[in-house]
Amino acid sequence: MHVSGIHKQEAGNIVLQEIGFTQQALQKIAIVGESGAGKSTLLKIIAGLAQPDAGQVLFDNKRVEGPYEKLIPGHPSIAYLSQHFELRNNYRVEEILSYANELPGDDAGILFEVCRIDHLLQRKTDQLSGGEKQRIALARLLVGAPRLLLLDEPYSNLDLPHKKLLKSIINDIGERLKISCLLVSHDPQDILPWADEIIVMKDGRLVQQGAPEQIYRQPADEYTGGLFGDYCLMSPADTAVLTGGTEAELNGKRLFVRPEQLILASSPGNVLEGKVGRVSFAGSAYEIDVLLPRYAIRLKTGVAEVSKGDTVYVSLAPGERWYL
Repeated sequence: MHVSGIHKQEAGNIVLQEIGFTQQALQKIAIVGESGAGKSTLLKIIAGLAQPDAGQVLFDNKRVEGPYEKLIPGHPSIAYLSQHFELRNNYRVEEILSYANELPGDDAGILFEVCRIDHLLQRKTDQLSGGEKQRIALARLLVGAPRLLLLDEPYSNLDLPHKKLLKSIINDIGERLKISCLLVSHDPQDILPWADEIIVMKDGRLVQQGAPEQIYRQPADEYTGGLFGDYCLMSPADTAVLTGGTEAELNGKRLFVRPEQLILASSPGNVLEGKVGRVSFAGSAYEIDVLLPRYAIRLKTGVAEVSKGDTVYVSLAPGERWYL
């Protein structure tokens, strides 16, 4: 699938500007950005459910037609799961799926197993939980035998057990059913372990595209860095101290660090002195806020050996450094 030059305006406002990227077969791509960045509109254009003002989407080297060009909008090989899916009331799950099914019996059975709904087929839709309804809606799309699945915030409003289950299902859709997936989400924990590539959008523009580790550790700007969790942009003076350089050598650049890239030092040398402002347990690690003279920084550690008010010394963990 190839997206090129997509431009879209709504009510005089630019929603998408010159968006372009390519997705290879079975490549897992995640799109992230703040609310209003244009993510959902882009998915609808890719699915053939919204009309771009300029640009095109190619699927199998053929242009995806928009709703102004087709009597029934949508592309037969592209499925789009909206945040606001609906199921008919008072129907058995089996009935809802049979209406759209284009798969032979064995393949349909495998799909129902992948979606974890084979035990729900005889239930009526008003007997399902929210997470179960979502899985049924997903299966209803997949029985149409698409080759590309677009997922718009699939994990929103799900509790942790249902989110974990859906993540497993989405993995299986790619690996077992051989369907490419393009996913929109706002939570870095949902996409960093899953995606092969991440696209970052802001105000309808594509601001960065790359592998998850690159996007996380080497963001193009503070906006992108902030989408993926806590960070600190050190002052030029503190950057010089931590890196052992000079402010003149930095030429105005500042060190970008994640909490796990900072450590508590036991000896002087390329360290910043500060006081512990807070120690909090975050499950897999402790988060320690350190108050410097002009701002605060946060680091993560496996063992909390300090308390609020302690004087500590902070240095950089070994590894690559990134400057903005």
